[in-house]
Amino acid sequence: MIASSVSETTTRTSIEEFDVLVVGAGIAGVGGAYHLSTQRPDSSFVVLESQDDFGGTWRSHNYPGIRSDSDLHTYGYRFKPWTGPPIATAEEILKYMGDVIDENDLGSHIRYNHKITSAKWSSEDNKWFIEATQTDTGDIRYFSANFLWMCQGYYRHSEGFTPEWAGMDDFQGQIVHTETWPKDLDYADKKVIVVGSGASSATLIPAIADSCEHVTLVQRSPIYYGTGRNRNDLAETLREIEIDDEWIHEIVRRKIIHDQSIFHRRTFEEPEVVKEELLTGVRDILGPDYDIDTHFTPSYRPWRQRVALVPDGDFFKSIKAGQVSVLTDEIETFTETGVRLKSGTVLEADIVVTATGFNMNVLGDIEFSIDDEPLVFSDTVNYRGMMFTGVPNLLWVFGYFRGSWTVRADLLSDFVCRLLTHMDGKSAKRVEVKLRPEDEDMELLPWQDPENFNPGYLTRAMPLLPRSGDKPEWHHSQNLSEDLKTIPSIDLDGDEFAWG
Repeated sequence: MIASSVSETTTRTSIEEFDVLVVGAGIAGVGGAYHLSTQRPDSSFVVLESQDDFGGTWRSHNYPGIRSDSDLHTYGYRFKPWTGPPIATAEEILKYMGDVIDENDLGSHIRYNHKITSAKWSSEDNKWFIEATQTDTGDIRYFSANFLWMCQGYYRHSEGFTPEWAGMDDFQGQIVHTETWPKDLDYADKKVIVVGSGASSATLIPAIADSCEHVTLVQRSPIYYGTGRNRNDLAETLREIEIDDEWIHEIVRRKIIHDQSIFHRRTFEEPEVVKEELLTGVRDILGPDYDIDTHFTPSYRPWRQRVALVPDGDFFKSIKAGQVSVLTDEIETFTETGVRLKSGTVLEADIVVTATGFNMNVLGDIEFSIDDEPLVFSDTVNYRGMMFTGVPNLLWVFGYFRGSWTVRADLLSDFVCRLLTHMDGKSAKRVEVKLRPEDEDMELLPWQDPENFNPGYLTRAMPLLPRSGDKPEWHHSQNLSEDLKTIPSIDLDGDEFAWG
């Protein structure tokens, strides 16, 4: 069994035991630690983080200008008011998270430089046995936990996705990815090509444009952008009349969630109207003579991929100022001095930045097993985007494509605490989800409908992800308004839950 196989390399006394083990000290993991400490103060827990400090994305991303792509009134925690501008820098977000850790004494629960390599469920023990490598020393550490809470995010921080182009080895300049940006990269007075449309490009380009000789954005196809001011008028008005920060945070948070729900619905009900509204924001900055149709008019309806936020239109102002050129084309080959596009256009460059997306991981790329049998998540069916059929005592945090990750992380934190309390009340040692008799003939579908949302990183990873079903219980709705009603009211004694 698992317990005996662990003891072949270590002794029981060297296994640290906890009620809950949280994977990751990013925005979801730190929030989960807070909710455990406040809602279940008698539970023992530990947070394992592979990086050398908290922050997740905001710790690993080093490219210039790195900032949020969601407003901080909703990306921030519901329990900690956000008092800065809606779109925040990585430094501001890290300070905010650090304050949460310090104010709630969460640091004592977090182990940094702990990369989990395997997680093994033992039905004999009703526990997860976790093996982690200390990345700073190489030492192996062992943990056991009654419940595993996966808050590790959804992509690999150690690498980005870069297509293979012909001639890359011939290029005499530097090729860098935004995901692994060298801290000492010198781009001053250099000709820079940025490949790929998206939030990373729109964030990086205005941050470096003033320093570079010139920046050229090469994009295969355009995406949608939001160009509003980095200011929330409602929040500022409430501050002017001296409303408490806690009230402001809650009021503004609810208003934003309400507005986002309406916007999301409109992208389905009146996509052409929404499309024109978004394009008007771009046209107002670039002017009537700019070729918006070619470079900033996507072929898909709004929100089929994420809308990138451009606070105060800074990305488009860099284009307007002549510091940045945009070419909608594809790379045919790299040359010694730059790239040649499929149109025949030749571009010279000292640096080529591939802002071409990332690679998803499936629950942290950890080697999972249940009673010595490898766990293949694509063989499971996903319950409301958070649990998996046949997988005991585990919950997965996956946020919203069209909204802030943290809103769902807060919501699922409540669910985990309620689930654990219910488990205590039943004197149960394990819980898992299962298909009900009425679900046996249910059509199994991809984890996300590609007609609904289909960015490249998700399409590439779909074969590794769990299946969904055509009933509400068996898919991630990506609908916050729906989740706010359904998740708190889930009947934990329903037929989809198996207790033991």
